[in-house]
Order: sequence, then C-alpha cells, then structure tokens
Amino acid sequence: MDNTALIIVDVQKGLDEPSWGVRNNPDAEQKIVALLAQWRDKGRPVVHIQHCSVEPDSPLRPDRPGCEFKDEVTPVAGEAHFKKSVNSAFIGTGLEDYLRDRDISSLVIVGLTTDHCVSTTTRMAGNLGFDVTLVSDATATFDRAGHDGVHHSAESIHDIHLASLNDEFCLVRSTEDVLSSSGS
Repeated sequence: MDNTALIIVDVQKGLDEPSWGVRNNPDAEQKIVALLAQWRDKGRPVVHIQHCSVEPDSPLRPDRPGCEFKDEVTPVAGEAHFKKSVNSAFIGTGLEDYLRDRDISSLVIVGLTTDHCVSTTTRMAGNLGFDVTLVSDATATFDRAGHDGVHHSAESIHDIHLASLNDEFCLVRSTEDVLSSSGS
C-alpha cells in the first residue's frame, strides 16, 4: 500500500452551495479526512484534483471562492495538485504522467460527485490499467431530474453508479475496509 495514491476529487467549497440540491452521504468529508490522515501519517502519495469550471455561472469557476478546496482537505507541501475543467482528472492534466513517473499503479479514489467527476475519473483510471479502489462512503452526489422529468434521489444515483463501476472499473469498498487493510 505504500505506493498506492489517494486521489481526492473536487472536494471544494462551491459544492456546499444550496443550489446543488439535496445531497446524500453527509459524512463523506469525514471519511475522506480519515483516509487522508492515514495516507499522510504513512507518507503515502496524496493527489488533489480541483475542478476549475469554464461554465459562466458555476460556483467552481477559478475566480470564485467556491473553487477553493474545503479546509479539511487543503493540500499540504509535497502533495500533488492538478486542475481540470472536464469530468476526468486524466484529461488536460499531468496526472497520468505523474503516477507513471512514480511507479504508482494502485489508486484509492474519493470525492465529489459520485456520478460525475468521481465516476469518470474511476472509469478512465481503470481503462488506463490502474488498480482502482473506489471508497463508497467517501463519495457523494445530489438529487437529479432525469431527461424525462422523473426525480432520482441522490442515494439511488450514488448506489447505481457504484454498482455499475464495481468489478468493471474498480473495486468498491468502505472507508473502514480500506483503513483496516492499509493500516500497516
């Protein structure tokens, strides 16, 4: 596990804005902090991904305070930081080169939101040949209306995305499982 990177996707202040709607898993950040603490304590690689939106009204635009990382996951010296403007942390960034240059082939992915940037990054990581663990309770998303106007709860969207990713692009595990298996 010493060369397994923790990838923290888009844990930014702008995702706390009420305009996003109802969110599932309010404890996701607490779980991310627990994983981050263990990775830092063990000196393992930590990578922060920051969404810098190009959409005119997005709270995640670089010129808005919502683009900033949430305080509890702010990068510290020595931790990698990549900015992106699309859903995948691998497109338009040096993430893949960074990982390959350090012989990192295993990733633990956490962050926001399950059905967008977390899912896309997980899918691409799996397709690029990385061994990926996606932490189910260290991710979250928001309620959405479908193309047909049908309301879908954040919890059901979250669960469906985890189900479609598991055993195809990654192994879905809980924070507790990851912490207990990576503690040594």
